[in-house]
Amino acid sequence: MKRNPRKVKWTKAYRRLHGKDMTQDSTFEFERKRNRPERYDRNVTEMTLKAIKKIDKIRVTREAQHHKMRMRGKKAIEQEAAIKELENSINLVKAPATLQQGSEIALPKIKVKVSQSQTVGERMEKF
Repeated sequence: MKRNPRKVKWTKAYRRLHGKDMTQDSTFEFERKRNRPERYDRNVTEMTLKAIKKIDKIRVTREAQHHKMRMRGKKAIEQEAAIKELENSINLVKAPATLQQGSEIALPKIKVKVSQSQTVGERMEKF
């Protein structure tokens, strides 16, 4: 359809361009396919297996760091959205009589802890 792959969201080029994937990571270079027969040496194989474990550990830490960097500003955005939603639907929280009495509405500062370990299914079972 002659679309630019950098503008189609599911393509690798889009994800690379918009910082969605870890493309600059040097550990991905170790997985290149080499189409030539190799002679096996026990020492080389042993060193390779040790290196694979080390590379895997590095990759996991870098992925965690990448995820942390992507999610850095998300808490503040979610909190602002929650405050706006509370301001818009304050009539559901307070009784209509109290809204008519005072024109100034002071929103209470409420701290709510949400556990991330619960799934949607577990929360729905409680109701």
